[in-house]
Amino acid sequence: MKFEGTKNYISTDDLNVAVNAAIALEKPLLIKGEPGTGKTELARQISESMGLEIIEWNIKSTTKAQQGLYEYDAVSRLRDSQLGDKKIENINNYIKKGKIWNAFESKQRSVLLIDEIDKADIEFPNDLLQELDKMEFYVYETNQIVKANKRPIVIITSNNEKELPEAFLRRCFFHYIQFPDIDTLKKIVNVHFPNIKKLLLDSALKRFFEIRDVPGLKKKPSTSEALDWIKLLLLEDITPLDLKSDSKDLLPKLHGALIKNEQDIHLFERLAFMARGNR
Repeated sequence: MKFEGTKNYISTDDLNVAVNAAIALEKPLLIKGEPGTGKTELARQISESMGLEIIEWNIKSTTKAQQGLYEYDAVSRLRDSQLGDKKIENINNYIKKGKIWNAFESKQRSVLLIDEIDKADIEFPNDLLQELDKMEFYVYETNQIVKANKRPIVIITSNNEKELPEAFLRRCFFHYIQFPDIDTLKKIVNVHFPNIKKLLLDSALKRFFEIRDVPGLKKKPSTSEALDWIKLLLLEDITPLDLKSDSKDLLPKLHGALIKNEQDIHLFERLAFMARGNR
């Protein structure tokens, strides 16, 4: 069964090739791209299209690789022993299974999403090399080896906040999601807003890409922000004429959905001031 996108997710041919190649090679698929380009959603759509359970592990700056395998609560066991609780006789009562363990013990094949791996410590990816490669790990407290019943489809996302180790990269199939061109973005918008009028869609996306192309922009608006903005345009009944820029105000209507920091707001204000001065 091959991934070809879904009715709710517009996938490009090269992305489909990457997904299917990673599955065929039984390697983790490492997905990079601008925030908001659908990296996380890709894993969910692979799960939906193939009828597989998805297990999501959302990485934070404080996340340790061991937490993906299991955690042993020695403090609780010590406290229970002092209280004379009989459950201390079974050490499994103090072992909390992680997301990787959950994926390994699943009776059916699953999709394991390791989301935003670059948020963690630089050693985090290396600490998972053997486990993701061999699809097994050792539990020291119970002297057992946990092996994957069915090899999960592993999707790893990164926003490129940190460089990932070469040893880790060698074990992955890599794909960079390019920001969609205007035709692809139209298809994405039509999935979410099938009744949008063509003239409004054309005007909105023309304005959207004009904003993205402004030199010096600190944070370019993403695909998800474009969808939020267009949703607001529809709710507020904004017309194509309302979206035309002029020298008085280069910022679009409802720009708070697209421009997310004061530096970029000031940039547009300066550009508008310069445009008025050149008239």
